[in-house]
Amino acid sequence: MSAFDEDLFLKGLEQRKATLGAAYVEQNLGSADEFTRPFQEAMTAWCWGFGWGDDVIDAKTRSMMNLSMIGALGKMHEWEIHCRGAINNGVSQNEIRAIIHVIGIYCGVPQALECFRVARKVIEESNNSD
Repeated sequence: MSAFDEDLFLKGLEQRKATLGAAYVEQNLGSADEFTRPFQEAMTAWCWGFGWGDDVIDAKTRSMMNLSMIGALGKMHEWEIHCRGAINNGVSQNEIRAIIHVIGIYCGVPQALECFRVARKVIEESNNSD
């Protein structure tokens, strides 16, 4: 890994696994090839090491921010992943609902409906795994 400091990557890897789950992260990194591996490494160092790597904003709040921003962008595959991560970081079902309400106000009802559809799936999966 040449583009980033190894310590930042390792810090990011730890945070990424804590939020998204070790199995998911290891599968992502394990399936990376020569074409995608540099991006996976850079994203782990930059997003998770640099972006999530300080104590200024706690992980729960960062997850809530991510749901808002990713929901606004309409990137539903990533929203589903981060919805699971938000639950791992202590975001409650009521908080997820409130975030979706704000998405609906600022991004429109169709986007809120899409977020509710995905959140319901993630919450049901989370409840069934307990």
